[in-house]
Amino acid sequence: MRVALTQFVTLDGVSQGPGSATEDVSDGFDRGGWLVPHLDVAFVQRASEWLDLADGLLLGRRTYDAFARDWPAITDPDDPFTGRMNALPKYVVSATAPAVDWAPTTVLRGDPAVEVGALRAVPGRELQVHGSARLGAALLSAGLVDTLRLVVAPTVLGSGRRLLTPPAAATGLRLVRHEATERGLLLLEYDVTGPAPLADYDGVTDLEQRPRRVPPDG
Repeated sequence: MRVALTQFVTLDGVSQGPGSATEDVSDGFDRGGWLVPHLDVAFVQRASEWLDLADGLLLGRRTYDAFARDWPAITDPDDPFTGRMNALPKYVVSATAPAVDWAPTTVLRGDPAVEVGALRAVPGRELQVHGSARLGAALLSAGLVDTLRLVVAPTVLGSGRRLLTPPAAATGLRLVRHEATERGLLLLEYDVTGPAPLADYDGVTDLEQRPRRVPPDG
């Protein structure tokens, strides 16, 4: 399976608490709900299409606990995500087993890189990481993410937990799809290509022939 990481971020890279003021108030964060003003039909349609590709969900402990609390409680028959979120196999990365009453759930207690690497080798479509920013960033740095989908809100928060923070491996990406919604969300999809390429600028006439190099840790 391909590992696909889907994250909501602000222009300054904050991924904490996109959905509501109370979604994630850890570390005193009080600016939650920043994605909601920009939601529209186009975003919902694209997000539904992404979920159609999932053969399983890969979650960190905090996100799992929140999802296990919230998704089974949604009763709106017109919600386009609830049935699939509740039915898909869930894999939660946790050194201590949570209450796994959101079936079907499997707890991955071992080394995340080893456990996710084994799942990645199983035939299938996508194993999707939703939320779980710390887990997603660690998997990206470990070279275990194949697809990165970013939903970028036209917002600068100035505080909050960011998706990508140093130290991390330098990672190259190739933009494969992009879209802007009427309410200003940028929907960006990247394939992960390996170590980030680097180059020296020698002028516009040399752009096509410029040498590429990778950082020392690549």
